[in-house]
Amino acid sequence: MVAAGRPSLLRQLGVVSATALVVSNMIGTMIFTTTGFLAGDLGTPKLVLSIWVVGAICAFLGAICYSELGVNLPSSGGEYVYLTRAFGPTWGFMTGWVSFFAGFSGPIALAALAFADYLGYFFPSVKQENAHVLAGSGEWTLHLGGAQLVACLLVLLFTLLNCIGVRRVAQIQNVLTGAKVLTLVVFIALAFTMGHGSWTNLSLNATRTASTTIPAQFVLSLFWIYVAYSGWNAATYVAEELRQPSRTLPMALGIGTALVAALYLLLNVVFIYAAPLEDLKGQVAVGALAASRLFGPEIAGLFSGLMALSLMATVNAMVTIGPRVYYAMAKNGAFLASAAKVHPRWRTPVLAIIAQGICTMIMTLTPFPQLVIYIGFLLNFFAVMSVASLIHLRRQPGWRKLRVVSFCYPLFPVLFILVGLWMTVQGVQLKPYVSLAAVITVATGALVYHLRMRSSPRPEPVIETY
Repeated sequence: MVAAGRPSLLRQLGVVSATALVVSNMIGTMIFTTTGFLAGDLGTPKLVLSIWVVGAICAFLGAICYSELGVNLPSSGGEYVYLTRAFGPTWGFMTGWVSFFAGFSGPIALAALAFADYLGYFFPSVKQENAHVLAGSGEWTLHLGGAQLVACLLVLLFTLLNCIGVRRVAQIQNVLTGAKVLTLVVFIALAFTMGHGSWTNLSLNATRTASTTIPAQFVLSLFWIYVAYSGWNAATYVAEELRQPSRTLPMALGIGTALVAALYLLLNVVFIYAAPLEDLKGQVAVGALAASRLFGPEIAGLFSGLMALSLMATVNAMVTIGPRVYYAMAKNGAFLASAAKVHPRWRTPVLAIIAQGICTMIMTLTPFPQLVIYIGFLLNFFAVMSVASLIHLRRQPGWRKLRVVSFCYPLFPVLFILVGLWMTVQGVQLKPYVSLAAVITVATGALVYHLRMRSSPRPEPVIETY
C-alpha cells in the first residue's frame, strides 16, 4: 500500500467525467482522417462503412470484457494491472512500456498533427503536406514544419494544465467533450437537412491505390479502425480515481463506446454523402473537405475550427490518461520511481506527465501512416492479451462475474481474441517492417525489465481488488 503520509490519487471522478474521457479518447484523430485513406485502400462505400461496423463490434466486445476486469481490479493502470495479475510482472511491465510509446505518446502525436491539418484550413503553412523532410527517405522519414510546431505547442499546453490538477482538467475536458459531441451531432444533422450532398455517392466506387487483395486489405485496414476505436478502454486507466468504480466503470465504458460507434457510422455516411470516394482519396482533413462540399467555404471554415477544437479534447484526454499507467507501474516498482511521485499540492504524477509530453513531441516528427500501423499493431496485441487474461482470471475464487460477460461465455472474449490474432498474422505478412518495429518495442521492454530487476529487488505488486 502507499506509505503513510505520502500523497496519493483521489477518487473524485464520476460517471460523466469517466464517460467524457472514453468519448474524448475515441472521437479524435482517426475519425477525422481515416476515411480518406480507406477510400483508396478499399475502393467502395460498402466496404468503407462495413469496416467501421466491424470495428464497432470489436470495440464493444472489448469494452464488455474490460468492464469485468476493471470491476475486479480497479487500480489505475488498465492492461498493466490485468497482465501483471494474470501472467506475471514481465508482461505487466511490457504493456506499460508499450503504452508509453504506442498507447499514448503516439496517438497524442497523431491527434495533435490532425489538429494542425484542420487548422491548416485557415493557415495552409501548418498542414502536414507542407512540412519539410528533416531526415530519411521514402516512407521512413522525419518531417519538420508548421504542423509539427503547432502540434508540439498544443501538447505543451495540455501537459502543463494536467500538471496542476486532475479536477481542473476534468472540468475543461467535460466542456471540450460537450463541444465535440455537439459539433458532430450538428454537423450530421445539418448535412442531411441543409447540405448539398448526393446519395448517389454511396454507390460510386473509387480506383484502389492498394495492390493487396480486398480480404487482405480489409484486415490490414482494421488497424486504422482499431486505433480509431482504441479509447474504449480509457476509463480503466483512471479506475483508482473513480467514485464507486464497480458502478461507474461499466457504465462509462458501455455508454461511451455505444455513443461513439453510432457517431462514427453516421459521420462516415456524411463524408461519402458530401463527396464521392474518388475525391476523398488521400485527404487527411476529410471533415474539412466534406464541410466545404456540403455548406460552402464560409460554413466549412466554422466546422473546420470546431473539429480542430474537438481534436484538442482528444489530446487533453490522452495526456490525462497516460501518466496514470506509468504511475501505477512505478508505484509497484515496475517503472522508474520518479513516475510514482505525486505533487504534494496538485496531487498529480507530474514527472510522468512531463516525460510523456517530451516523447510525444518527438513522435510528431514521424510519418502519419506508418505511425498508425505501428500503434494499431501493438494496441491490438496487448488488448488480445488482456482479454485472454480475463479467461484466466475468471477461474480464481472470489472473482466477480458480470452477467453481460457470462452471457454465452466464452463467446465474447473468444471472438475478440480471434479477430485480434487474425489481424496480427495479416499485419506481419503485409507490413513486415512495421511489425518488426513493434516486436522490437516489446522485446526491448522485456529486456529493460529483466536487466533492471537484476540490479534492484522488486516489491510485491499492489493491486486493489473489490
